[in-house]
Amino acid sequence: MILVLRPHCPEAEIQGVEKHLKDLGFTPHTLRGVERTVIAAIGDDRNTSKEHLEAIPGVETVMQVLAPYKLASREFHPGTSVVSVGGPGPEVKPNANKVPIGGPKIAIVAGPCSVEGRTQTLEIAQAVKEAGAVALRAGAFKPRTSPYQFQGLMEEGLEYLAEAREKTGLPIITEVLTPTDVPVVAAFADCLQIGTRNMQNYLLLKACGQVKTPVLLKRGMSSTLEEWLLAAEYILTGGNPNVLLCERGIRTFENYVRNTFALAVIPALKERSHLPVLADPSHGTGVRSLVPAMSKAAVACGADGLLIEVHMDPAKALTDGAQTLSVKEFEKLMRELKLVAQAVGREL
Repeated sequence: MILVLRPHCPEAEIQGVEKHLKDLGFTPHTLRGVERTVIAAIGDDRNTSKEHLEAIPGVETVMQVLAPYKLASREFHPGTSVVSVGGPGPEVKPNANKVPIGGPKIAIVAGPCSVEGRTQTLEIAQAVKEAGAVALRAGAFKPRTSPYQFQGLMEEGLEYLAEAREKTGLPIITEVLTPTDVPVVAAFADCLQIGTRNMQNYLLLKACGQVKTPVLLKRGMSSTLEEWLLAAEYILTGGNPNVLLCERGIRTFENYVRNTFALAVIPALKERSHLPVLADPSHGTGVRSLVPAMSKAAVACGADGLLIEVHMDPAKALTDGAQTLSVKEFEKLMRELKLVAQAVGREL
């Protein structure tokens, strides 16, 4: 149920509505607007009538949310959310710039697939910043299909990322793999990434809901749009409203690309959800030569940001070199993306 309160409802009355809902067994999630406040009542509503809720002082009207995902839906939040990564906040990190994602500007997040060492991380961070990236992506913990492949530098890698942020001001986005790792990674990172293999790791989703650090939730390689949004719902219902969605390609019968980059999901998500949407053309194609074209296509169809893999020497990258751009290729792409963004009324 969504409770729309009367215009300019005083704070005491809002708290009264929240208490009433808790007494009925609901968990209230309150969205305060300039003129109106909306409260989502999450819980079993079979024994509570619409009329009962409308009788609570301060409530103007009550609506049912038809979508199975409640807090992620536009029924709950008709506008578009903006999630700030880095900058002042409850878990601010030293020297991190504030990057709003979901507004008029398109955020370009770039960096290597994995943290390979201190020098490599610092060099790439500086290079992508100079080219126009506003945040740094790199994996310290790497979930790999084969146990014989490079698994990441783990906490040592997190320390290198923190140093890169201190030197460049770029907020860092890095993957977290297990619920027990969440406090450790959140202590370093400005945004926690949940990868495709963990999209339905419900214990991890719940753990990420217990912190306020933004969460970048990648689409599962075989998940539907609804399953993806329900995964986001786990984080939102846990109390963390700072969720970003990222399309990274799905597994189909095609084999000329690593994944099928399903860009139609971006405008489809925009219709159904208020959450910002990013796209990862590196994983979406797995082919370096296709990354620029699909980056521009993602911007054209409404993506709020891109994750692009960049390395000083892609041929020597320890992970995913075949889909990684060189610095010069990334610089060229950034110049081209500015033109595409302008054509659709936005900017980088």
